[in-house]
Amino acid sequence: MTTVLVDYGSGNLHSAEKAFQRMAQEGGFEPVIVSNRPEDVARATRVVLPGDGAFPACRRGLQAIDGLEEAIREAVKVRAAPFLGICVGMQMLASWGQEYENVAGFGWIPGEVVKIVPGDHGLKVPHMGWNDLVLDRSHPVLTGLSTGDHAYFVHSYHMQTVMPDDLLAHVDYGGAITAIVGRDTVIGTQFHPEKSQRAGLQLISNFLGWSP
Repeated sequence: MTTVLVDYGSGNLHSAEKAFQRMAQEGGFEPVIVSNRPEDVARATRVVLPGDGAFPACRRGLQAIDGLEEAIREAVKVRAAPFLGICVGMQMLASWGQEYENVAGFGWIPGEVVKIVPGDHGLKVPHMGWNDLVLDRSHPVLTGLSTGDHAYFVHSYHMQTVMPDDLLAHVDYGGAITAIVGRDTVIGTQFHPEKSQRAGLQLISNFLGWSP
């Protein structure tokens, strides 16, 4: 029984690994490893997919490792292993990404990843820094979190979900910006929980203990 952080060359894995391993140890949860081996991912109890950079580059980086995306699908869609996507790892849950070009995502949460266009022209893109979460729906992975908790963001694009029930939380940045999405055994955060102090560590701990 292992939680696997997927290493495909497109994530800041050092800080994520430290945060997940810390919460696993504190909570008495299963071990957390970093791996790009499809066989590790295919039999993982939980899968975490980070992602930094542009949507197309992340998709191609994942597809470049033979069998890795298929192993993620085997774990999550066939065995129903809990899945957490972080930043672009969350965006890849969508049907399509529109960063620089149209690129297909996993299609697990219907929607599109589009450029942030704040209603306040004084707000800069990328959306970078701390922002206050607004919780839209309850979810076991959000236990102990509240509207007003702070999370750390660095992104220029965000997911627009087709189904309102898939949106679990947003932030206000000259309009609503998607912060957390979820459906079935899948959840994703646009922000970086490993950099979001108390709220982020609480979310990580909740995910490690989540049994859908």
